Amino acid sequence: MRVRYILPDRADFEPCWPVLKRWFGEVRPAATMFVAGLADPRMKIEIEVTARRPGA
Repeated sequence: MRVRYILPDRADFEPCWPVLKRWFGEVRPAATMFVAGLADPRMKIEIEVTARRPGA
Protein backbone atom coordinates (compact mmCIF):
# COMPACT_ATOMS: atom_id res chain seq x y z
CA MET A 1 0.00 0.00 0.00
CA ARG A 2 1.17 3.50 -0.80
CA VAL A 3 -0.39 6.77 0.35
CA ARG A 4 0.17 10.36 -0.77
CA TYR A 5 -1.11 13.19 1.39
CA ILE A 6 -1.46 16.70 -0.04
CA LEU A 7 -2.13 19.52 2.41
CA PRO A 8 -2.21 23.29 2.00
CA ASP A 9 -0.66 23.68 5.48
CA ARG A 10 1.81 21.20 6.99
CA ALA A 11 0.36 21.87 10.47
CA ASP A 12 -2.95 20.28 9.36
CA PHE A 13 -1.40 16.79 9.10
CA GLU A 14 -1.00 16.04 12.79
CA PRO A 15 -4.71 16.57 13.64
CA CYS A 16 -5.58 14.16 10.78
CA TRP A 17 -3.41 11.36 12.12
CA PRO A 18 -5.94 9.82 14.59
CA VAL A 19 -8.52 9.49 11.80
CA LEU A 20 -5.98 8.00 9.38
CA LYS A 21 -4.80 5.56 12.04
CA ARG A 22 -8.38 4.43 12.68
CA TRP A 23 -8.90 3.62 8.97
CA PHE A 24 -5.48 2.04 8.31
CA GLY A 25 -5.42 0.02 11.54
CA GLU A 26 -2.16 -1.93 11.79
CA VAL A 27 -1.22 -1.25 8.15
CA ARG A 28 1.78 1.05 7.84
CA PRO A 29 1.82 2.13 4.20
CA ALA A 30 4.71 3.76 2.41
CA ALA A 31 3.74 7.43 2.59
CA THR A 32 4.66 10.82 1.16
CA MET A 33 3.27 14.19 2.20
CA PHE A 34 3.24 17.26 -0.04
CA VAL A 35 2.38 20.83 0.91
CA ALA A 36 0.53 22.46 -1.99
CA GLY A 37 -2.55 24.47 -2.80
CA LEU A 38 -5.74 22.46 -3.33
CA ALA A 39 -8.49 23.17 -5.86
CA ASP A 40 -10.92 24.45 -3.22
CA PRO A 41 -9.62 26.54 -0.29
CA ARG A 42 -12.15 24.81 2.02
CA MET A 43 -10.31 21.50 1.51
CA LYS A 44 -7.81 20.61 4.25
CA ILE A 45 -6.34 17.37 2.89
CA GLU A 46 -6.32 15.25 -0.25
CA ILE A 47 -5.41 11.58 0.08
CA GLU A 48 -4.35 9.28 -2.77
CA VAL A 49 -4.12 5.56 -1.93
CA THR A 50 -2.73 2.77 -4.10
CA ALA A 51 -3.16 -0.78 -2.86
CA ARG A 52 -2.91 -4.27 -4.24
CA ARG A 53 -5.36 -6.94 -3.22
CA PRO A 54 -3.78 -10.21 -2.05
CA GLY A 55 -3.88 -12.80 -4.80
CA ALA A 56 -4.57 -10.21 -7.52
